Amino acid sequence: MFGYIRPLQGELKVYELERFNACYCGLCHALGRKYGFTARFLLNYELVFLTMLLWESDETPSFNKKCCPASPFRKKRYCESNQTLDDCAGYTVILAWNKIKDTIADEKFSKSILHRLAIPFIYFAYKKAVNEHPDFDKTVRNELQRLRISEQTESTTSDEAADAFSKILVATAPGNCDLPTKRARDEVLYHIGRWIYIIDACDDYEKDYETKSFNPISDEYIDADGTLSDYGIERLKMTLNHSNNLLNLAYELMPGNYWTEIVKNTIYLGMPDVLSRVFAGTWAQFKKNGILN
Repeated sequence: MFGYIRPLQGELKVYELERFNACYCGLCHALGRKYGFTARFLLNYELVFLTMLLWESDETPSFNKKCCPASPFRKKRYCESNQTLDDCAGYTVILAWNKIKDTIADEKFSKSILHRLAIPFIYFAYKKAVNEHPDFDKTVRNELQRLRISEQTESTTSDEAADAFSKILVATAPGNCDLPTKRARDEVLYHIGRWIYIIDACDDYEKDYETKSFNPISDEYIDADGTLSDYGIERLKMTLNHSNNLLNLAYELMPGNYWTEIVKNTIYLGMPDVLSRVFAGTWAQFKKNGILN
């Protein structure tokens, strides 16, 4: 879906990279087992990170090995499904479905044809996910509707638009924990969502300017010729780093779990690295080369 939230691979220890790949494959297996083969194509780094973040502090994953469509001749190690993986598989399907519907509503027919073709392939997966996570689906639909209204308002700021997306991620957090942990977790999820929304806007602003599509940073930071001003770049980096710092502080208040070192790598190193690549204009090329898993 986005792909911005990933660890900095060069700073992962060998066993940490193996664990990350096992979690990645585990979510893929959970998607296939619960929602069918085509649901595997919805897998993304953000939900792998979410799986690790929401993992119970006292739970150690079980691992297994087997071949899969992505590796038909070599067995790959993966996390066997548990409640967190199953929940995040459902969130993945619901988010992808609503993203597809949102794109169809916003784009011309010619630009949304692939999204329209995808609908029959994941419709039943979505219906099953909604039955299991009705409250989350309701939150996603309500916040995306609020986001659409914000995007139609000329005076909307990037903060106001990002707030709706941020609250979608907050809705993934389970409520079965003590209040201090829930507050810290909600803060982490809120600023992860805010960071994703704004960095995605920064990444897309040139394309959106050319197609005259809505972009929340256009009125605040983009010059009349469609370029980011030096002032805009500094302000955007400042607000993105501000969210990164706040979620770092909040994460330190959460209890650790099996994935703590990988999560820390992601928020302390991976996110700043992505930010640098987006503003340097090298992010698109980086995604094509040398990625995890």
